[in-house]
Amino acid sequence: MRGWIEALPAKSGRSLEQWMTVIRKQHLADVKAGREWLKTEHGMGTNTAGWLAERAFAKAGATWDEDPDEYLRMAVRYVEEQYAGKKAALRPIYDRLLKMGLGIGKDAKACPCKTIVPLYREHVFAQIKPTTNTRVDLGLSLAKAPEGKIPSRIIDTGGKAKKDRITHRIPIGSVDEIDEFVERWLKAAYDLDAK
Repeated sequence: MRGWIEALPAKSGRSLEQWMTVIRKQHLADVKAGREWLKTEHGMGTNTAGWLAERAFAKAGATWDEDPDEYLRMAVRYVEEQYAGKKAALRPIYDRLLKMGLGIGKDAKACPCKTIVPLYREHVFAQIKPTTNTRVDLGLSLAKAPEGKIPSRIIDTGGKAKKDRITHRIPIGSVDEIDEFVERWLKAAYDLDAK
């Protein structure tokens, strides 16, 4: 997050504080409205627009994702909450996918959020999401993959048209479904994010 904040002026033309001023002057209703306004009016991707809007509507001061120690505490809780209750049986799928994702390359990292666990190197290349009580979706960033080369087992999410990082998903209902196919396409997403 600190790196993102430092790079924001070069990437967007404004610093974090300048964006906060711009967003707050719009008198938008909530985070969702702020996110959509940033995407529509400034052509931002979902993650950047979301982070800026969340920050603009947060209380003054640093947010949890700017404090590494607080983030680590929250990250553990996020994963525990994602796989609690009726979704507890999905935890072995998550554990296997996380291990596979982190092992795909030495620079692969995980960044748990409230509802998903994104995997990234330079950018997010995949995400693990307990979508239903019986299924985890492995989301993949395959926008740069050759057209017509993605097999039917991989479902198009419509993310490319929405400028989302995640453009496809592989639904997984059991650990047995995490096979060489899944690993190959996870690696493909990782490779597409090379510098």
